[in-house]
Amino acid sequence: MIAILLTVAILGYLSVIFESPIRINKTITAILTGALCWIVIAIFNPGNAPLISEKLITYFGEIAGLLIFLLGAMTIVELIDLHKGFTVITHRIRTKSVLELLWIVGFVTFVLSALLDNLATAIIMVTLLKKLMPKGEVRMTLAGIVVIAANAGGAFSPIGDVTTTLLWIGGQVSALGIVTALIIPSIMVLLVPLVIASYRMKGFAVLRAQISMADAKREEKMKGSLSVFVAGVIGLVLVPVIKSITGLPPFIGVLVSLSMVALVSIVYHRKKTQEEKDKYSVAAALSKVDVSSILYFMGILLLVFALQEVHLLTQLAAFLETNLPNNNLMIIVIGFLSSIVDNGSLVAATQGMFSITEFPMDNSLWEFIALCAGTGGSMMIIGSASGIAIMEKEKMTFMWYLRKITPLAIAGYIAGIVTYLIQVLLMH
Repeated sequence: MIAILLTVAILGYLSVIFESPIRINKTITAILTGALCWIVIAIFNPGNAPLISEKLITYFGEIAGLLIFLLGAMTIVELIDLHKGFTVITHRIRTKSVLELLWIVGFVTFVLSALLDNLATAIIMVTLLKKLMPKGEVRMTLAGIVVIAANAGGAFSPIGDVTTTLLWIGGQVSALGIVTALIIPSIMVLLVPLVIASYRMKGFAVLRAQISMADAKREEKMKGSLSVFVAGVIGLVLVPVIKSITGLPPFIGVLVSLSMVALVSIVYHRKKTQEEKDKYSVAAALSKVDVSSILYFMGILLLVFALQEVHLLTQLAAFLETNLPNNNLMIIVIGFLSSIVDNGSLVAATQGMFSITEFPMDNSLWEFIALCAGTGGSMMIIGSASGIAIMEKEKMTFMWYLRKITPLAIAGYIAGIVTYLIQVLLMH
């Protein structure tokens, strides 16, 4: 059974990695692989069918919690976007200096990705860059910095990246624990590339004409941009607060927050026609949510739980612990792997490899996994959702990113690791 299960899992995972050449959507492959793994387990254990079904339902309860959380958070982001809420920030970036713009874009991306998520933030910031300057080497470099900043900002926030969300919902890290442990290393992941990139940004670039502040404020007032943006940010910040106070799963907090943002929108547009109201509704926001990525994680987690059920992941962890000098080295390698393999699935696998009894909540192992898997994806343009989004939006080639941005991302990755390890040494 183990050989067949491993064959199905490896073939499925290879199909996910080589999605582009084989032209089969990775969501379909992930769902099929996850379901087939459980079918293999059931066929080879016919006498234990009720027990296997019961375990699968228990696992799926955990998966459903994550899926509802992701769906709720993504809907909030899309609701803000429908109201042009992000223009509240982008309209106020008025600098004409490219060097200033580099630092502003870097830190605005960093903060926004911690509050929202790194994919949505990357799309918002690259859209801003397109409005500010014509396509060229400078804009592409700024877009590359957006990838690094978005992943760095997501790495220390429980809601900023799917890797930290998985660890938070799984009980491996607490919201306060992950923020306090990783905020300084995450800043270093961004700061070092910004300093290096600053030497490339000399002089000024011709920026395109921007909308006047008077027109911007008129548009914001008409759409309720500021009200919905503030409600969305407060709502998302409330999610970890609700979990901390009540101990309930995070999806409860995100459902409360979604309702709050929707109510603000309804109140703001209450005097408009039904047709106008529909443009700003939850239904309209839901139609824009990337449901495909949510289903992808469902398939990956089904696969991971199947491997966990037959103890393959714990055996792999034991093998790695025996053959590698320490866990830190293994986690650093996971970070490099996350630049070519989906970081969410890598983190899900490590959750199955290490026991929460041996490594309890807020153990340095989990924090280090969050840092390395979250920021390692910046080393290749295909290594993170934000990188892939910018690759499509900017028509950036793999090789250009490898030459120009990868060295910056590696420097930042090393800086983050060194900072975190020094931090751990000082605390002990």
